[in-house]
Amino acid sequence: MPLPVPPANSANVGLIGLEVMGKNLALNMADHGFKVAVYNRTTAKTEKFIEENPPAVFGTTGGGLVASEQLKNFVASIAKPRRIVILVKAGGPTDATIDALVPLLDKGDLIVDGGNAEWQDTQRREKALGEKGLLFVGSGVSGGELGARFGPSLMPGGKPEAWKLLEPVWTRIAAKVDAKTGKPIDGAAPAKPVSGGVPCTTFIGPDGAGHYVKMVHNGIEYGDMQLICEAYHFMRDVLGLKPKAMSEIFADWNAGELDSFLIEITADILQQTDTGGTRKAFVDIVLDAAGQKGTGKWTINSALDLGVPAATMAEAVFARNISAIKEQRVAASKKLKGATPASLAAFGITLGKKKTDWVECVRGALYCSKICSYAQGFALMAAASKAQNWNLKLGEVASIFRGGCIIRARFLQKITDAYSRDAQLANLLLDPYFIGVIKKQQVAWRAVVARAAVAGIPVPAFSSALAYFDSYRAARLPANLLQAQRDYFGAHTFERTDTPRGQFFHVDWPEKGRPQLKM
Repeated sequence: MPLPVPPANSANVGLIGLEVMGKNLALNMADHGFKVAVYNRTTAKTEKFIEENPPAVFGTTGGGLVASEQLKNFVASIAKPRRIVILVKAGGPTDATIDALVPLLDKGDLIVDGGNAEWQDTQRREKALGEKGLLFVGSGVSGGELGARFGPSLMPGGKPEAWKLLEPVWTRIAAKVDAKTGKPIDGAAPAKPVSGGVPCTTFIGPDGAGHYVKMVHNGIEYGDMQLICEAYHFMRDVLGLKPKAMSEIFADWNAGELDSFLIEITADILQQTDTGGTRKAFVDIVLDAAGQKGTGKWTINSALDLGVPAATMAEAVFARNISAIKEQRVAASKKLKGATPASLAAFGITLGKKKTDWVECVRGALYCSKICSYAQGFALMAAASKAQNWNLKLGEVASIFRGGCIIRARFLQKITDAYSRDAQLANLLLDPYFIGVIKKQQVAWRAVVARAAVAGIPVPAFSSALAYFDSYRAARLPANLLQAQRDYFGAHTFERTDTPRGQFFHVDWPEKGRPQLKM
């Protein structure tokens, strides 16, 4: 039976795309008092969604769903100026959806792309739609299925007038945190708007700024996940701990400074038993071949374009890549062997056996590495902000990551505080709090990286984070030799230590004899 044509102007906001994220965001908006017009290219999905969520579901909130079978009826059902959120696959499908909408819209209407779009695509779309008199926002939406349903972190970018139109919706449906502590407020969910909570959304900046920040959020997420996996790997293969013992350790860490969504779910995963009949620990029956959707790679590409060191996030991407070649790794494991205890002992190297001390070292290594990973991510956003003239307020960015999103953590309050102390902070490593943490924990960090190397356990993210720290604090690096090499074979010139920066020199490099200096 076809869906009835809804009354004109009967909805406050529209949403296109009823996959997991779209459905949950629509329900979130309806829970918070909005009449939400919904449309999906496959009408059967729309019908099922409406059937599963009748008006009674939303009680006395004033919200609800308004369904349409035809796109033109969907658009007509939304009050002007229209606010239409699209949550479809990035790339071509997003462009096709926008192209279908444009002829049906009026000047001043707003399209919001809530997908994981590349930020350059968002710049292009915002410019093209602006020329037609339409408003456009590219907004990061983080938090997964539950975040979309009960309160995500939202990162909108576009023109200020576009944000003004979207702000009443985004601030109501976003996750909320306590104004003083920054902790997520429980219950900021269906039909229960929280009074006094700070919404995890803010205007990020012009054109592609919102999607850029979401992209870097995802790059940081890659780093976080890889660091946690390396802590697990070390405890499993060096310390010989079982999953349930590690679950208790992660749960204990989650009660302290490492408190975060990812640590919390790691503790939960590690205590689970396989329900498929093996009765083994669930984590042990999951194949060690990781997938990815591309935002981590985009982050690293941007870091390379801007010349910003982001090695920890890059190693997290490469770790997924090498995990994917499972068959090659299995074959290689039969031929390539690590060092033996006997060969290590010849150099006076022993591994030690006191597990409790090493567990505490791993905690310290994880926290220090996390600091460096975030330092790289925020330095990347600062560089992009300067290059694109976005004027990103990094303290506000950190503050909206405190709730709703995948990387939400107690740690984000420390970053918010750091930028409150110094809005122009060059690098998070220079903030007094983070200086103190690393001063206290760096011996443990170095010990874990060293022992992992000795034991033959790969910890690329731990190692690269430590290398980043040591490189950043080094007053003199070996790049002097590198630049001399470049001048030797390619006449690329060099600066001198005894002249002001910006003056470049070249020498003629004869086959024999002393080089001749040229300005």
